[in-house]
Amino acid sequence: MIIKILLTIIFLVVMVGVGLYSRKQARSVEGFVLGGRAVGPWLTAFAYGTSYFSAVVFVGYAGQFGWKYGLSATWIGIGNALIGSLLAWLVLGRRTKLMTQHIESRTMPDFFGTRYHSQGLRVTASVIAFVFLIPYTAGVYKGISTLFEMGFGIPYEYCVILMAVLTAVYVILGGYKATAMNDFIQGVIMLFGIVVVIAAVLNAQGGLSAAVSKMATVSDPAVATGAYASWFGPDPWNLLGVVVLTSLGTWGLPQMVGKFYSITDESAIRRGTVISTVFALVVAGGCYFLGGFGRLFGTPPTLPNGRLDFDSIVPSMLGSLPDVLIALVVLLVLSASMSTLASLVLTSSSTMTLDLIYRDKKSLPGEVEDGQIDDVVAERIEQRKVVVMRVLIVFFITISLMIALNPPTFIAQLMGISWGALAGAFLAPFMLGLYSRRVTTASVWACFVWGVGLTVVNMLLGNPINPINCGAIAMLGGFPMVWLVSLFTPRLPRQEVDKIFECYQ
Repeated sequence: MIIKILLTIIFLVVMVGVGLYSRKQARSVEGFVLGGRAVGPWLTAFAYGTSYFSAVVFVGYAGQFGWKYGLSATWIGIGNALIGSLLAWLVLGRRTKLMTQHIESRTMPDFFGTRYHSQGLRVTASVIAFVFLIPYTAGVYKGISTLFEMGFGIPYEYCVILMAVLTAVYVILGGYKATAMNDFIQGVIMLFGIVVVIAAVLNAQGGLSAAVSKMATVSDPAVATGAYASWFGPDPWNLLGVVVLTSLGTWGLPQMVGKFYSITDESAIRRGTVISTVFALVVAGGCYFLGGFGRLFGTPPTLPNGRLDFDSIVPSMLGSLPDVLIALVVLLVLSASMSTLASLVLTSSSTMTLDLIYRDKKSLPGEVEDGQIDDVVAERIEQRKVVVMRVLIVFFITISLMIALNPPTFIAQLMGISWGALAGAFLAPFMLGLYSRRVTTASVWACFVWGVGLTVVNMLLGNPINPINCGAIAMLGGFPMVWLVSLFTPRLPRQEVDKIFECYQ
């Protein structure tokens, strides 16, 4: 216990120390939200990866999907690396960096408002982002606190509150630069930790070959013997839905796409692509591979409603490890979760501040706005925005904390609702808006209604479609929705669109 407590205290002191070190760069909006758009490839790649993978993956997804699909759950991690990281950087990285810098966009809602010349889109997107990032954050809290409770014996409620306070401290102090620097430190811990933990768990089962052989003998009345050790598992179609949700979903999440806004230049994007992909392959692939052996550690406890407590599977797998390794696991999940929490709260607060409270009219580059203000007033306004963002960070954390203290469902379902609504609404119009001049404002509105509407209606009806599959349908369905509506609705003025796309010349 002394080892666990000592390592955790050192870790938390370093996190807060980085926040203090970075506070000078967090005095302006550009510095607080984007790190001055001068964050290098290593920091950006690790920030992307650590924001992607949190306790939601390590505890919630790895446990639930490892139980359902066995070793074939590893495909989810491979999909995350190839689609969610490699392809996302190749398709979105360069164009996002150039266009958002050209139109002076700081957030995803700001992109929609400026790219499609609609303040209504900007405001609506900010509300969608704020509302649906809350269940995501609550899922992260639940995941980390479940494991913290196992490692330290501290009641769940105290764990949740402690994580919320510490995350708020270093994000409020240092903004995005502190988050990115801490993400790098946390990412190194995650890479080392997942390799050591997998080795320890497999060793407890007699090695890799013995563990796989045991999985091949696992029986289930509804599944053929050996299915949990097969290539595509007992349910390949639903497995595909999980791969789509967790891999393609990152393309439309504000806290993920925002990483491309802040990277230094195009050469940094190329290096970041490789770093991010390798990171995802090790961390995500390792998490789901580990979760695939969950059935070797007994049946998880049953909840009051009669369903299995999937969120307890991974903690039970790790409960028999030596104290030093449990301390490493706690740091691993702490690292993954605090980085994701920091990214979420920073994204939500900046979105609400810049796109809802201070939604000043933006002109395209090269145009002169009416009513120019002097530098002193401008600096005062910038400082006021940063203060408002810091206040909203506390507000956002408080709301998500209240949900985490009374979680309505499993971590995986919280994520499905959040990712489905956000990526279903944002993915298609954001990605197509970077490439096509023909996307119309009306098609963006239609996609917002489609993504949020499908997710909310499905939730209100008691989830007749599994939230995971519903999220995947919302994302993929956005593309034909935008394309069809764009065919029959008025396009934006050609001259204005050409001015936006000048950034690629």
